[in-house]
Amino acid sequence: MTKSRTSPNHQSSSATRPIFNIVRDIPSDEQRIALEALCRRRKVDALVWKRARAFLLLDAGEDAGTVCRILDIGPTVLTEWRLAFAGAGLSFFGLKDYSQRQGHLSVVQEQAVRAHFTAQPARNADEVCAYVLAECDQNYSTSGAAKLMRRLGFAYKKPQLLPAQADEAKQAAFIAKYEALMNGLAADEMVVFSDAVHPEHQSRPAHGWFPKGQKTALKATSGRKRLNIQGALDLETFQFTFVEGEKINAQTTRQMLEKLERNNQTKTAIHVFVDNARYHHAKILQPWLDSPERRVKLHFLPAYAPHLNPIERLWGVMHKWVTHNRHYATFNQFTEAIFDFFRKTLPEKWPEFRDTVTDNFRVISLKEYKVI
Repeated sequence: MTKSRTSPNHQSSSATRPIFNIVRDIPSDEQRIALEALCRRRKVDALVWKRARAFLLLDAGEDAGTVCRILDIGPTVLTEWRLAFAGAGLSFFGLKDYSQRQGHLSVVQEQAVRAHFTAQPARNADEVCAYVLAECDQNYSTSGAAKLMRRLGFAYKKPQLLPAQADEAKQAAFIAKYEALMNGLAADEMVVFSDAVHPEHQSRPAHGWFPKGQKTALKATSGRKRLNIQGALDLETFQFTFVEGEKINAQTTRQMLEKLERNNQTKTAIHVFVDNARYHHAKILQPWLDSPERRVKLHFLPAYAPHLNPIERLWGVMHKWVTHNRHYATFNQFTEAIFDFFRKTLPEKWPEFRDTVTDNFRVISLKEYKVI
């Protein structure tokens, strides 16, 4: 057996090309590399090792008689192995065969599939199966279709939801104005971002790691009760000021702004960035805002630009922390959990949230995306 373990990978001359080529229809390196790796394993079944070595020797240019002599097998056995390999591919050795077998698409067909789904994205693997069956007369399983799409350079993901009417120039102007404000901010001034959130008393299933094979469920919550919270977040200290009401309007806006002033007596100016909700522009709010003693100053975000308000990301963190995969039997329990997040969790955990809730603004342009 010593001789059989010598490397068969020497290059033969053009006059002595291998009389047997392991791989058919794809580059021969793929299967050759797999068989060489199998032969290098420390623990491998002797019969499997012999089979792999036989095909490597044949591929290297050895004739059938020499291979049989080296491996101490009969010519009939080698013939049977060759026929079995022709039908089974690498699975003949207990290996996964990623080669192009009968039933796989041709290069031209794969190019057509890639072009079709680049122009018209598939929503699921079933659509891929249907297209391949109709256009290529090949019947793919759902898992096979998923593997095909990954091989063709696709990934299964959600498209990013972007504002349809975002103005790039206004976004850039806002970012420049904000940076100028922050660079010139005095020690007795502060900046907060404000918005409203309306968490519903609903169980929200979310992805997570669960034991394989275990059926996992989340109790549903009946009812449509919700909280109405209007808050303001200071990105420097993560101080969160909020009010809660039956609905969000000009009155709750004034209550929240008054609370900001009460909680920050030493600040001569409190810059509050808000969106363009109607209650922020309400006429009944203007006299209060225009009064001489007012320290609150409103700054408006560009229309259709929620990505420029960091507090939007705080709402996402709140849902992940409080509502995802959580069931609250009563609305009071749900309310308590929400308020507990803002009053306790946020002040304690804010260093963990700073990488998510930031003012690292950028201009969003639809030109950078493939819009479907």
